[in-house]
Amino acid sequence: MTNAEVLDVVRQTFMLALRIALPFLLVSMLIGLVLAILQAATSINEQTLMFVLKLVGIVVMIFILGSSVLATMQGFFTDILGMIQAG
Repeated sequence: MTNAEVLDVVRQTFMLALRIALPFLLVSMLIGLVLAILQAATSINEQTLMFVLKLVGIVVMIFILGSSVLATMQGFFTDILGMIQAG
């Protein structure tokens, strides 16, 4: 492999990691923001509430996007194996 091919694989890896993690991070951030505003408005300072709601949101996202994430990772792994086989 040339240096350009290695850099391309690294770039693809980082982009894949971003595409996989971004929906989960956005859901967690939005839940945290909405809950923080709600807690500030009602003076409820319960940290376990935020943790549980974020956990539930991420689990729901796993059920929604799980097969898509798995297919994306399988495609990337197949591409990498093809590059290894080609030399």
